[in-house]
Amino acid sequence: MDERDPQDTKPAGLNNRPVPMPEGAGHARIVATPDASRCLDTVQLNRLEQTFRQWVEGAARLDVRLSRKRILLIFLLIRYTGAKLNEVLALNPFQDIDADRQSVVFSKTDVTPDRAPREVQMPESLSQEIQAALEDTAFKQSLGSLFNVDPGHVRRKFYERADACGFPKELGGPDAIRKARAVELLQNNVPLPVVQRILGHSTPNLTAAFVSFSDEDIRQVTRFFMEKESHRKTSARNAFFGKINAIQKGDIQTKVELVTIGGYYLTTVITNDSLARLGLKAGTLVTAEVKAPWVVLQKGDEEPKCSAENKFHGTIDRIIKGKVTTEYVVKFSDETELCSVVTSDSSRRLDLHENDPVWAIFNSFSVVLHLD
Repeated sequence: MDERDPQDTKPAGLNNRPVPMPEGAGHARIVATPDASRCLDTVQLNRLEQTFRQWVEGAARLDVRLSRKRILLIFLLIRYTGAKLNEVLALNPFQDIDADRQSVVFSKTDVTPDRAPREVQMPESLSQEIQAALEDTAFKQSLGSLFNVDPGHVRRKFYERADACGFPKELGGPDAIRKARAVELLQNNVPLPVVQRILGHSTPNLTAAFVSFSDEDIRQVTRFFMEKESHRKTSARNAFFGKINAIQKGDIQTKVELVTIGGYYLTTVITNDSLARLGLKAGTLVTAEVKAPWVVLQKGDEEPKCSAENKFHGTIDRIIKGKVTTEYVVKFSDETELCSVVTSDSSRRLDLHENDPVWAIFNSFSVVLHLD
């Protein structure tokens, strides 16, 4: 089913310059990845995913929404399994996707008759999302038994979503997304033989000859990475995952600017010694944490005038009242949660309730950076 899309608007926020693979120790990093800078990094891939989801939700007609949802699932399967477009289009999702094992089996059709089927793990959240979609009567009827979409149509939609993000459209194509997934896995120290098995490469790199992995080893390593990746995506409370956007080094301390998966900019100040010890540079993927007592809340929609560098607007999602302290959980537009703890006396003065608009404020010295 084809469709005509309204003119997309390009969201501002993310720095769109490709980021080179960070240096560091680890068995996966001995692998050369040619032209690694010519693919989207983790933050950009997640921004692209958000844009796909907004595109689906923006459809006014049911048939258009179902058509777009099919394209979204194709994107998600390529983005998280590193499969080829023709492999995904050849899937029978009702037979080849196992929700209990959180896996998908490729090459069970005539697309690659010379290769044995391979099982690839998926994140639990993706497995649940696909299962829910397949149980939806309207979507099931529109899908039939196969994805059954013209590959040219899929590529055009991928290019359009990349362009909507402000990325070069060639970096949003199915092959580029597959390559980006491979680089992402290697950057996160997933062993080369595991990455090769996931992508279905038939010719191993000579480096891989020194290591042997059983099918169970492959599943365990991949599951470990998927769980770590899901933890990043769900933005655990008071933890922001993203990449370093800019570094301003001073004589004693360094100012570091981070852009999160949701497109938020966050600033921290660390010592020059910490900068050198962590090996931080523009493009490095890090997690920024801030302790709950350091988060100050201000009620209302108008941005507060204060000296704190980090100010995020959201709504009160939950309130847990205690005798001495009260805990507020603030949720932002990208589903990130930030917890603030105040004294119960301060809580009464704030007069905050669930769903109230609020600003969460903290200064740069309250943020701690972590590498995986």
